[in-house]
Amino acid sequence: MLKRLFDILFSFLSLIFLLPVFLIISILIILGSKGGVFFSQTRVGKNQKDFKLLKFRTMYTGSEKKGLLTVGESDNRITSTGKWLRKSKLDELPQLLNILKGEMSFVGPRPEVRKYVDLYDKEQRQVLLVRPGLTDYASIEYVNENEILAKYPDPEKAYTEIIMPAKLELNLKYIKEMGLLVDLKIIFRTIGKIL
Repeated sequence: MLKRLFDILFSFLSLIFLLPVFLIISILIILGSKGGVFFSQTRVGKNQKDFKLLKFRTMYTGSEKKGLLTVGESDNRITSTGKWLRKSKLDELPQLLNILKGEMSFVGPRPEVRKYVDLYDKEQRQVLLVRPGLTDYASIEYVNENEILAKYPDPEKAYTEIIMPAKLELNLKYIKEMGLLVDLKIIFRTIGKIL
């Protein structure tokens, strides 16, 4: 209950405080390429319930049809504004709306697409018992995931066989430890990592 109150209060205040940033980013996206400001993708949330995760659009329209994974900084699907947004993690800001709606929390396992959730084993599915988050231990550990994947000849295989299981291990660690103090520690560590 305390976690949800924290999420409601801080997502609401953050949205008000960051409104000028939202407007500037929106203008840059519109000027940079054709298409909408936001990108939404179906992700799997708490209790396996699908929801639409929001992000600022960082790719040219229709790019997701060419694959779900983004590999390295040289991915030609990413716009010039998108590269900057991804590097600074500002593309994730619209998820404050997902948090306010109760689909996400500030801290929790990052929500995955159904394609990859279907590969989870019984233990890994425990991450679906809690509300997904904007950040977690795995987000901090794999802040440069795109660059890591770029080193592999088969990024898809590397993701499903190496990175995803490692991230889920960290998600399960969070679930065992979760609490307001742990959440605050993860939030500050995430900010530090981005800066």
